[in-house]
Amino acid sequence: MDRTQAMRYQKINSLLWSFSLPAIVGMVVNSLYNIVDRIFLGRGIGSLAIAATTVAFPIMIILMAVSVLIGVGATALISIRLGEQRQEEAEKVIGTATTMIILLPTIFAFIFFLYTEPILIAFGASPEVLPYARDFMQVIMLGAVFGTISMGMNNFIRAEGNPRMAMYTQLLGGAVNVVLNYVFIFQFGWGMRGSAFATVLGQVAGATWVLSYFLSGRSIVKIRWKNLRPRLPILLSIMAIGFAPFAMQVANSVQHMILNKTVIYYSGDIALSAVGIMMSIGTILFMPILGLSQGAQPIIGFNYGARQFGRVKETFKVAVFAGTAISVLGWLVVHIWPAQLIALFNPKDAELIALTTHAMIIYFAMLPVLGFQIIGSTYFQAVGKPVQSTILSLSRQVLIFIPLLLILPRFWGIEGVWRTPPISDLLAVLLTATFIFFEMKKINEMGKREKAWGDEGDLAGACTDTP
Repeated sequence: MDRTQAMRYQKINSLLWSFSLPAIVGMVVNSLYNIVDRIFLGRGIGSLAIAATTVAFPIMIILMAVSVLIGVGATALISIRLGEQRQEEAEKVIGTATTMIILLPTIFAFIFFLYTEPILIAFGASPEVLPYARDFMQVIMLGAVFGTISMGMNNFIRAEGNPRMAMYTQLLGGAVNVVLNYVFIFQFGWGMRGSAFATVLGQVAGATWVLSYFLSGRSIVKIRWKNLRPRLPILLSIMAIGFAPFAMQVANSVQHMILNKTVIYYSGDIALSAVGIMMSIGTILFMPILGLSQGAQPIIGFNYGARQFGRVKETFKVAVFAGTAISVLGWLVVHIWPAQLIALFNPKDAELIALTTHAMIIYFAMLPVLGFQIIGSTYFQAVGKPVQSTILSLSRQVLIFIPLLLILPRFWGIEGVWRTPPISDLLAVLLTATFIFFEMKKINEMGKREKAWGDEGDLAGACTDTP
């Protein structure tokens, strides 16, 4: 059974497992590498290095947002076009997407180099942290294109039903990153620049792997020279679908910028280091759920395009169940071993361990219900409904989170910062549940119409065959 036939006919449980497992493994391993990077920086340089990466993180998120805007938007369109058996249209989509995924980060990097220090200060760099953040981000921006190619085009591999190859991209890039981080920091003594060079070289390895897949003839959807000229209607469709996750990433960047400046105001650089550690731990907690959602997206999109609505519903239900199980497990780990997790980054700073332990228990209080929220938002991306997906994506990180972050610390100080995420998460889950309720009713009605049309066709055929 080929890959497109598998998405149409294979049992959902095994299909979702085969699509999600490589994505989960790749993303978890990749996030482990990022955690190891911060552990190396914390142990090799100190807490200010962790604070510097916390400042750099929301800027790097903007680069990720570019990858997501084009990558996720194109992935949904490719999956739908393949489900509709429109191969040539799918190749036009990937051609336009490839060009934009190279052009946009180049423009962003140019702007960053023009205004490096003002940008870093705006994102929360104190005078003590600024030199570390500048050394790190200047190198990262030199390799910005490689990062967006590796991340954005890896989505195209999943769209055509080859999640294992997509996993290899993440494993390769992450392995190069972590090995070179150790060498550059502890052996060569290159400090922040060494860590950044390791990150960029990992991205170069991932980008090379992705491009070799599409240019070697192994892919179903081909990158052809004639399709590299951007087509405005296709680009607008890509951006419309990709806008929701793009907006979520940009919102995430704005959220972290405000968060950085707020914790600096109420508690100084030590709280900024604590946020950096929590973000690292949060990454490993959320990556399995995001990997699961990435595995579910092409299955949902393909079957929605093929008008197999029963399989769409089943995929969503199985993904929600699995995502909830993962999020509950993550919540248990945070509550059972908080201090042990934090000590990995800097075992000698007792004040940092105590502050972060207290903050993390509160910060991740609503983690068990976030599997449903993330899968719900991904569902609307997969079926090409950008308005609903945008609202759900923005609900946690902009519409609810940022107002709470601006209000609650005025009453509770730094405790208000730690209490903002669980309140925001709960309200976002309730909003997602409302959207999904009405969407499932609509899917049920569409399924009934499909069945009625099918029955009428069978009846007409029977009448025609009657002598």
